[in-house]
Amino acid sequence: MNTIYILNGPNLNLLGSRETSVYGTETIASLAERCHKRGKGLGLTCDFRQSNSEGQMIDWIHEAKDRASAILINAGGYTHTSVAIHDALRAVALPTVEVHLSNIYKREPFRHHSYVSLVAEGVICGMGGLGYELALEALAAHLKSARKA
Repeated sequence: MNTIYILNGPNLNLLGSRETSVYGTETIASLAERCHKRGKGLGLTCDFRQSNSEGQMIDWIHEAKDRASAILINAGGYTHTSVAIHDALRAVALPTVEVHLSNIYKREPFRHHSYVSLVAEGVICGMGGLGYELALEALAAHLKSARKA
């Protein structure tokens, strides 16, 4: 199984029109298309989702346990507040990469803490949509390495 759940949190549905000076002009639809294309090139199937609901994101993380090999997550604002998403990721124990379009460390101090980072293999931030592609490459390499072990 080489399915990667790509989970996007609150307000990411507004990409392309929301704070373009911070998040850029790429839309969520074009980001999804970009991930599907890059994933295919890496031999991965990408299941790209977005929700403004914390509970929905947790349900998807639980679902991933039986349907995915790894998780790429941009939990949006929940990154900095959700112990529940942290606990769900820890519980399913899938390789996870955290992604942020902006550099959270150049922003408000409350964004400098991540509950997701504590359970992620790695974090990519500040690279815009390219960060998602880099995360897919990292997950593909991690999965390949795990198969050899």
